[in-house]
Amino acid sequence: MKLLSCFTIFSLLAAAQQAATVETATVVSQNISRKSRVPGELLPYMRTLLHARVSGFVETIEVDRGSAVKKGQTVVRLGAPELAAQIAETESKAQAVESQRATAEAQRVAAQGTYERLKTASETPGVVTANEVQIAQKAVDAIDAQIRALNASAASVRAAVAPLRELQAYLEIKAPFDGIVTERHVHPGALAGPASGPLVTLEQHGMLRLLAAVPEADTAVIPRGAAVSFKVPAHPGQTFSGTVARTGRSLDAKTRTMPVELDVANRNGTLAPGMYADIEWPARRSGASLLVPATAIATTTERSFVIRVSNGTAEWVNVAKGAAAGELVEVTGALSVGDVVVKRATDEIWNGAPLNVK
Repeated sequence: MKLLSCFTIFSLLAAAQQAATVETATVVSQNISRKSRVPGELLPYMRTLLHARVSGFVETIEVDRGSAVKKGQTVVRLGAPELAAQIAETESKAQAVESQRATAEAQRVAAQGTYERLKTASETPGVVTANEVQIAQKAVDAIDAQIRALNASAASVRAAVAPLRELQAYLEIKAPFDGIVTERHVHPGALAGPASGPLVTLEQHGMLRLLAAVPEADTAVIPRGAAVSFKVPAHPGQTFSGTVARTGRSLDAKTRTMPVELDVANRNGTLAPGMYADIEWPARRSGASLLVPATAIATTTERSFVIRVSNGTAEWVNVAKGAAAGELVEVTGALSVGDVVVKRATDEIWNGAPLNVK
């Protein structure tokens, strides 16, 4: 019985020393890209609240909720009788000053003629006195001073009219861009002004922003300019596309996500701001990864490892599995590109066991 046990042990040891015939694969390196589900929300590309810059009553409002407007189109007209009266009063003052200046210029022509006649007559001794010529000269100088004062007054009045005209132009509130009126806040007869609320809300829907909340793990490389597909519950079965355009460059401390904006063309108006989007985010690694066949990774209750062929023997190398790339799997561990590993690893191939490579 004792001899049989020894014989059995020696037989097992001899079997263990026999080289296992295995198929191998090579550790490769490549960039990995994968898709992850990221939530997002569609926002208008531009949104503005139109306010009144000057106080006045709403005379007409040309739009309502859902109205499409063009850039420069009048949206609301205000009436301001006090402003109109102020402009009329200022223009009346300007006309009065212009009339006074015209009268002064006519008086100057007459005074200049009198001065020139007296000066010519003074060349004949005894006709006129030098004092008369001097008085005529002073009269011309006085009128010149009056004309200069009237010119300054006219310029001042004109300067006062210009800003009033500019304010009057603000009585017409115009659209700053092509868009859709999403809210109307006033009706004719309402008092509007800088301190009051908005008149209408205008949004641009021809182009939308898709705000994506990208998890921290997927922010290493953000594919700027890449086309990203997404779906919305309002249109089941349809897939839409946006272009990665902007990133917040900062993580939200609560959600550990980074806001990234995509530009989404919406010329036919199928999509609307506020829609929830399910985004297929193209996550990429910042550098190349090591990959092996999925079957080359053996997993036990204690570890995951690959079996590297080292000088004809098996060497267990602990690894951590990452993303899948087709039939290959990303691994991290003490491996290098070009290492040869057993293609179908199992814990039955002991660490240090001799190997016969096919």
